[in-house]
Amino acid sequence: MSNTLLTSSILAKETLAVIENNCAFGGMVNRDYETVQKASMQDGYEPGATINIRKPSRYTYRSGRVAVPQASADGSIPLTLSQGGADLNFNLFERTLQITDRRIQKKINAAAATIVNEIDRVGLLLAKTAVYNTLNPAGALPTTQAEAVAAITSINRRLDEMGAPRDNMRGLVMNPALNASSVSGFAGLFNGQAKLGRQYDSGLMVDALGLSYAMDQNVAVHTNGAATATNINGAGQTGSTITVIAVAGGTLAAGTVITLPGVFAVNPQSRVSTGVLADFVVTADAVATATSISISPAIVTSGPYQNVTASPTTAQPYVIKGAASTSYGCNVGFHEDAFTLAMVPMATPPDGTGARVEQISHNGYTIKVTDFYDGTNDNVVTRLDVLFGWAATYPELAVKYYTV
Repeated sequence: MSNTLLTSSILAKETLAVIENNCAFGGMVNRDYETVQKASMQDGYEPGATINIRKPSRYTYRSGRVAVPQASADGSIPLTLSQGGADLNFNLFERTLQITDRRIQKKINAAAATIVNEIDRVGLLLAKTAVYNTLNPAGALPTTQAEAVAAITSINRRLDEMGAPRDNMRGLVMNPALNASSVSGFAGLFNGQAKLGRQYDSGLMVDALGLSYAMDQNVAVHTNGAATATNINGAGQTGSTITVIAVAGGTLAAGTVITLPGVFAVNPQSRVSTGVLADFVVTADAVATATSISISPAIVTSGPYQNVTASPTTAQPYVIKGAASTSYGCNVGFHEDAFTLAMVPMATPPDGTGARVEQISHNGYTIKVTDFYDGTNDNVVTRLDVLFGWAATYPELAVKYYTV
């Protein structure tokens, strides 16, 4: 049988297949946006380019016969693209080997794993900072069947309260510790034999109780600062900054989740209270003695974008979720529309440079492979490049589950 030359096209296809099959978090989120504006995409995006993802307007219900016209205010979420990849070095002897050769395949897998790791790491880091709904502030792992079921049902409950559809598009990305506890906890539940077999063989959670599951070592870790909670200082506050009595004890670290006195979350469509205090994530470090805290989401108490029942009660304490100076794994449950991952085509080198380029896309994944020759060493250097960006399009459709 004749050899199959390791061309740029073959290398691109092999690498893209590995990325697509192993991108845990990226494979569970919205991938629709890179199909928009095809004409622009054919020209290629440059690193640093920002795509603005439009969010639909919301309106309030009119009761009765008389019309009450409402202005339309379309929001948008920026998604900034960044370039990265991995680079391989093959001599021409290696380039003539079959693509199935073990040595070549190991190199491809290693390069693709590096790219997959970075795509997932960036996405899960975004989830840590953008998602405000947070459960299990004590951080204890579920060690019994009842606790494992309660963990999953509490995640689904919060997604239900936030208006996430029940359309089989919900997922949970877990760190190794939560995955191991969940597999153990679910072991005694009734499941189909095929599902139990897959879980037993892989050691990973399989789809159950309305969620798809993935284990990812890149689940981000948040560390609370040393701050202790003080009181709200001022009535009627709205917006993305709250005024408080001077922060005490140390820094209130960015990424910390707090609740505010008297501020309950509402269903985003009905604006009816869920009966649960709304969570807010701190968006910038508030050092000791600071009198204001930057938060997300912004407090909105009325209108089509209302997200809470009321402004925080003045002279009452806010609450910091979790213990001071403690680190928490930010496992994330979500509907796929909570996040968007875009991987888009890049501009290619102009003709006459001597480089060979192959750029392919499949199922929303795109990779560019560029070869150039090192005549001194008879080597071909192969660049594997991706251009990708993440956005938290609807962070309210996600929830963090803390573990320590």
